[in-house]
Amino acid sequence: MTHPSPWGPLAVADAHLHFFSHHFFSTVAGQKPGLTLQAAGAQLGWQLPPEEPEKLAAVWVHELDRHGVFASALIASVPGDEGSVVAAACAFPKRFFAYVMVNPRALTAGLPATFSDVRVACLFPAMHGYSIQDDCVRPVFEWAQAHRRAVFVHCGVLSVGFRKKLGLSSPFDMRFSNPIDVHAVALRYPEVPIIVPHFGAGFFREALMLADQCSNVYLDTSSSNHWMRYQAGHLTLRDVFRHSLEVVGCRRLLFGTDSSFFPRGWHEAVFEDQAKALYEIGTSEADAQAIFGENLLRILAA
Repeated sequence: MTHPSPWGPLAVADAHLHFFSHHFFSTVAGQKPGLTLQAAGAQLGWQLPPEEPEKLAAVWVHELDRHGVFASALIASVPGDEGSVVAAACAFPKRFFAYVMVNPRALTAGLPATFSDVRVACLFPAMHGYSIQDDCVRPVFEWAQAHRRAVFVHCGVLSVGFRKKLGLSSPFDMRFSNPIDVHAVALRYPEVPIIVPHFGAGFFREALMLADQCSNVYLDTSSSNHWMRYQAGHLTLRDVFRHSLEVVGCRRLLFGTDSSFFPRGWHEAVFEDQAKALYEIGTSEADAQAIFGENLLRILAA
């Protein structure tokens, strides 16, 4: 299965796709008194998912088939929703990798047994109010090291659009958003792949510094990358890719779209913009194959 690209047919795996399950909707709606699932869906303009995660997974399989995407991450976007993404990934094991949001401050005895089929633990320090260097985070990296898993660490600007649309507060703390804070942890666990999404989401320079010093750090290219407006001068997506390739190389970039909801489905425009930018700076077909799929499989398919 391939997707058309400037290089010709390209095998594509998406490293950043949110799985907005029924449990996710129930959890979010429950944070606002009187808000029903139907009202939340109507306010957002989103289709409500089926109750069974396997059925939502089948919808995503159809959507990815339609676009020629052969595999993707499925990110559980609230803590405690590992059951949804694990069920989805187990239903289609050749198509999906289960990513689970974890709040280390809420852990009492390490990660639960339900994490046996999880491929990536996702940390959002600014969202949950802790430093990535805090002792509460150690069980997550110990789990990843022991089970040959990866850890995703969100850095930089964190904007959750659906919360704003639903009138929910977002008391995030950007003091905990700097990729530099990941440096000591990455050195402590050199065999654990650490994924920093959105090129550091505004901390681009710091993300490059981190990745340059730590060969186990990967940058995920996902979303519209609107953080570029925070950079001095006129930084383009071509510039971002050029600098990233110069510092990190092609084997530690993971293509992602940040797709999430229906009816929009898979975010084709993100792929088109990124493929165009990479092609225009002279990226080879072999390097494109690595960025758009091979790298993700290499670190997660073991």
